[in-house]
Amino acid sequence: MPRKASIQKLSNELLKDILDHIEADPERSVSIDRRAYLSVESFRLPSPPLPSQAQDIGNFRLACRRFAELGIPHQFTRIATRFSRAGLQRLEKIASRPNLAKHTKKFSYLIPFFYVEGREQVGKLLHHANGDLQTLDASFFERKAEAQRSIVRSGEDLRVLKKAMMAFRSLQHVQILRLQDEADRSLLDYLHENDGAALRLVDLKWTPACTHALRTVGEALAEVRSPFTRFSGPMMNPQSVLALKKGMPNTISVLSERLTCLELHFDDPVDLNVRMKDLSPLFKLIFTSARNMQAVHIGFPSRQPLDLDLEEIFHNIHWEKLRAFGVQAWRLSAEEIISLARRHSKTLRGLRLRDVQLKDGSMWKDVLAMLRAEMELLDWVSLRRIDYSNHFDEVWGDSMEVPDYPPGGASDSDEEDDFHAHVDLEDDIFESEDEYSDGDSDERSNADTDHGPDANELALSPDTPASLPFCTCSRSSFPATADDLGDNGRFVVYQQRKFWEKWVIGRCPEHT
Repeated sequence: MPRKASIQKLSNELLKDILDHIEADPERSVSIDRRAYLSVESFRLPSPPLPSQAQDIGNFRLACRRFAELGIPHQFTRIATRFSRAGLQRLEKIASRPNLAKHTKKFSYLIPFFYVEGREQVGKLLHHANGDLQTLDASFFERKAEAQRSIVRSGEDLRVLKKAMMAFRSLQHVQILRLQDEADRSLLDYLHENDGAALRLVDLKWTPACTHALRTVGEALAEVRSPFTRFSGPMMNPQSVLALKKGMPNTISVLSERLTCLELHFDDPVDLNVRMKDLSPLFKLIFTSARNMQAVHIGFPSRQPLDLDLEEIFHNIHWEKLRAFGVQAWRLSAEEIISLARRHSKTLRGLRLRDVQLKDGSMWKDVLAMLRAEMELLDWVSLRRIDYSNHFDEVWGDSMEVPDYPPGGASDSDEEDDFHAHVDLEDDIFESEDEYSDGDSDERSNADTDHGPDANELALSPDTPASLPFCTCSRSSFPATADDLGDNGRFVVYQQRKFWEKWVIGRCPEHT
């Protein structure tokens, strides 16, 4: 009688393959110079595993000690912790178990809006809301407000963060994200629409929450000499960073020395130019200290591009190892872009210029000509929603938001190259989204349009594939020089910028 096969006789390699079919290997990620790097690994928060996946992994680990050890990376390589009593308690439990904590490579800290002290009267607000908030439970918000006050005053979060950062000896990436659940969103929407009497009863602000998170995480990382090298903050507040500058300059210098990747997006448009100019010395300190920088992204709201010289932030610094560089929503001259790209022409593989508006007197063809002629290693370039500053102001100057579709219904809904389908996954880096939500619907979309679901992704996600083969046609329609690119110096349409991206890196515009 043949002996029955047993799963326990399978090798560890085969068992890991089985686990990968339940949930992809959490220790594999996108290489730093790939087109998907920052969009996948720094700003888009991965969807939580499906309940069935989590249950399957959990059941697998319960089978025996061997299976329990094999399943640990699928549960603990990436840790997301909410700023709450339950979240901090869970983090402390993980940190107390070295066999789990040693696997953690990425830590995401999910921070809610903070209640303004004295304005937490949610019960009164709901009573006066005339049924608009009848689905909300006042006690839920009151418990949350009380927990926030208690955690901050006791310093419990800082204590647990220090313990966790000490335990996470393989930590690579730290990420601070803004957290909203459905109840929070309903309350915030109501406050936004009824900002008079309502705000006298209840007020929630992101600035103090962001400030507190930056301070506590920074202090914990510095004190325990964490090995992390990457930091991303997709919803940063300029005031919070200014407060950090004044309160802990020495800590910032120490942490900056370890950085290889930095991704920041500032979402508050109030007095943006003034506040970013105030931050100029801090950026100089950070970028001067970060000698091993490999990837940088600095972005601003698409509806209000920053109007500040590029070197007010980057200070003519040259990074010898820089491989990916991106800016978003900035009014720049052609010479500013050319100068920075030229400094890194020997190393740069990816360049992202999303929502960049060229100033009067500059032309995109000059930028494109330089990139094509001098960037020796450039694999991809992203020009999503680039334009000219004057045209941008004419079209959107009086608008609070840049709409999903441009005037005249240009073909921004056309499908484009789905590069994510054949990105190589390699051992390096991370992932995330600009704002964590329990109900995100666009996370898995690969739509590559100027105004589609991915249009406001905050990272160095290029739009031009780097792995497509060169065609062997005569390229009779391929422009020989930048003068033939059709740049009119007034505005840029969707079809143009896609054509330009391919031209810069030498791809045939007809067969790629």
